[in-house]
Parts: sequence; structure tokens; C-alpha cells
Amino acid sequence: MGTKERKQREFAERERQFLDAAYELVSANGLLNLQVSKVAEKCEYAVGTLYQHFASKEDLLLALTTLQSQAHTEMFRRVAQWEARPRERMFAIAVADMIFVRNYPEHFRIAQYALCEVVWRAASAERRQDFLEAGRPIGEIVIGIVRDAVAAGDLALGGMSPEEVCTGLWALCNGIHNLVHAEGVLEDFAVGDSYLLMCRHVQAMLNGLGWQPLADPEDVRATDRLIQRITNEVFHDLCPAQ
Repeated sequence: MGTKERKQREFAERERQFLDAAYELVSANGLLNLQVSKVAEKCEYAVGTLYQHFASKEDLLLALTTLQSQAHTEMFRRVAQWEARPRERMFAIAVADMIFVRNYPEHFRIAQYALCEVVWRAASAERRQDFLEAGRPIGEIVIGIVRDAVAAGDLALGGMSPEEVCTGLWALCNGIHNLVHAEGVLEDFAVGDSYLLMCRHVQAMLNGLGWQPLADPEDVRATDRLIQRITNEVFHDLCPAQ
């Protein structure tokens, strides 16, 4: 390995070290208590060295969100490869999102903060572009499922594009995540299992689109059985034994 390649590898390893340390500090002390100086100290580097990698705290947070989106993408790839009808795979996208947020709660909180307007605008254009590129495969996977449904005759777009169909599901799931992580909000509405409710709403939305085969959102047992089937067949290694 030449000198240039070795330096590039060392740079990448040091950057990952900073990101891992930032995630540990957020998990231990909370997002708002994260300080760049503490990240550098934890890694036994000067703050100036950290700034060689990240132009700002906002860049660090966005880079952390980008890194962890890889695990999110991998879960969606599993769904894309699952041998099931398009509607079941689209429902499985929601289940994948649910499992991901449960397994990586700090990621969701960091992403929620990093993507707010103030932080997003303060981050560098390079880091924003990295984030968008990292998320592109997720969109392609979900749009591909919609196109599979159209090709199979299970769905008529009715004037909407595949991207517009996906946006509705994305908004529904993301909205539930926001409510779940806003402590005490859903309790005031006497909501039981928030994510089972999300899955029932997904079924109702897919029904509203006329996506075949239709499902009964009121049949909670059937919805729960489908969630368990997806968990067992697609994500068995990511979920604790029931």
C-alpha cells in the first residue's frame, strides 16, 4: 500500500472513530449536551484534528445520520428480496422502519435534529449531498415495489407517480415516529401499541389506493400475524425472541 492510500485509510478510520464517539456521547448524555470538544477528547485528539474532518457540529451530526442510514438501507434491501406479493412487501417496508427505529432510537433522534432547517442549512453542501446520496437507494427500493405492483396489475396509480405514492407512506411512518418519541403525547390520547396502530393505518392507506389484495385494518389479529410473519421471514436476527 502506498503512502497516499495509507493516509486515506487512516483518515477514514479516524473519522469513523469520531462518529462512534459522538454516538456514544449522545446515547449517554443526550443530544443537546453533545460538544465537539468532548468528542475529540474521548478519541484523544485535539479539537483541530476533528475539524479536519467536520467543518462544524452540524456536519458531524449529519455525517452520523448518513453513516447509520446504511443499516436502514440494508433492511429495505431485505424487503426487496423477500419473495412475497408487492403489497406484502410494501407493508414490510413499514415493519422494517418500525424495527429500525426501535433498534436504533438514538439514530432517529439525531436524524430528526440534524434534518431540522437550522441544522440542515448550517451543514456544509458536501455533507448534505452525502446524506442525500446515502438515502437514494431507500427511495429506489420503495419506488420499485410500487412499480412491481403496477406491473402485476395489483395497483392503478390513478394519476399519481410512484414517487407520490411512496411519499404518503413515508409521511405516515415518520409522523408516528415523531409522536412516539415525543414523550407523553400519545399517552394523552390513550393510544395502546403505537406501532401496531401505524401498521393498521398503513393497511387502510393501501386499501384507499386500491392496492390488491385488500386487507381489513380492523382485523388486528391478521395484522399482527402479518407483522410476525415478516419478522420471522425477513428480520428474525434483528428482533428478540417473542
